[in-house]
Amino acid sequence: MLIVMKPGADAQEIDAVVNVIQEFGLRPHSMPGATRTAIGITGNQGPIDGRRFENLPGVAEVIRVTKPYKLITLDLRPEKTVVRVGNATIGGSELAIIAGPCAIESHDQAFAVAEAVQQSGARFFRGGVWKPRSSPYAFQGLGEKGWRIMSEVRETFGLKIVTEALEEPHIDLIEQYGDVIQIGARNMQNFSLLRRAGRSQLPVLLKRGMAATLEEWLLAAEYIMAEGNYNVILCERGVRTFTQHTRNTLDLASVPAIRRISHLPVIVDPSHGTGSAYMVTPLARAGVAVGADGLMVEVHDHPELALSDGAQALTPSEYAQLVKEVRALREIATPTVTESPTQHQAA
Repeated sequence: MLIVMKPGADAQEIDAVVNVIQEFGLRPHSMPGATRTAIGITGNQGPIDGRRFENLPGVAEVIRVTKPYKLITLDLRPEKTVVRVGNATIGGSELAIIAGPCAIESHDQAFAVAEAVQQSGARFFRGGVWKPRSSPYAFQGLGEKGWRIMSEVRETFGLKIVTEALEEPHIDLIEQYGDVIQIGARNMQNFSLLRRAGRSQLPVLLKRGMAATLEEWLLAAEYIMAEGNYNVILCERGVRTFTQHTRNTLDLASVPAIRRISHLPVIVDPSHGTGSAYMVTPLARAGVAVGADGLMVEVHDHPELALSDGAQALTPSEYAQLVKEVRALREIATPTVTESPTQHQAA
């Protein structure tokens, strides 16, 4: 259920509605907008009698939600969500670029790539400290040593750190040393991990599962938001199909499809979406053309020596050319974006 407040409703009236919701043992989710505040309600095991809220001061209308998700929808928040991390944004007027190696392998490798990312003007550095691999014998990441390197990258280059959490305790470390929690495709429906991410103050980048429908993906985002963390970024990274010419099939149609349903920002990962370096730039351009808020791109100073996903990694020079092309395309392909109020500010 959604409670839509009148445009002139003040903070006292909004707080009063929130208190009534809590008195019924339910959980309120207040979403301030440009013209009015909407309050979502979760925690109910059955239908809620909306009449109990209709006559509260400041309430404009009560809307019953029949969709399986409540908090990710445009019904709750017609304005586009802009996730802010310090001076960087995802979902705003600037095209967000998250770039770096698949995995942190060494200090020299991380610094070489971080320098290229910084010089490109990107604000976010990606790199796996822990790696979920199909084979138990493949490189699994540097773990604690990787965190030391990532911390140095953050301090030296001023980049925001995006890294994947495989287990709940990993989020504790990301909260100390990182800026954005990534939930990978293999963990999209790891519900305990989603709930833990939902209790964090950091934004969460949620990748689409390898065989997930759009509804399953959005419901995974709902798990995070239901815990109180509304700073969720969706990442389309390709789904598994019958094709053999790509690693995955990048579902670019998911971007406009989500736009019709949700206020959350959506980015595209053309690296995992294709699995081949020569396809990454064309699919990155396509992602921007269909309205993606950003890109996640794998970059390695020596892809032929990479311990993880070298076939899909761009060299620094290839990456620089990609950035140049997608920014030019962004200028002509994207409609004006109206930014919503700040939702997250990293220290």
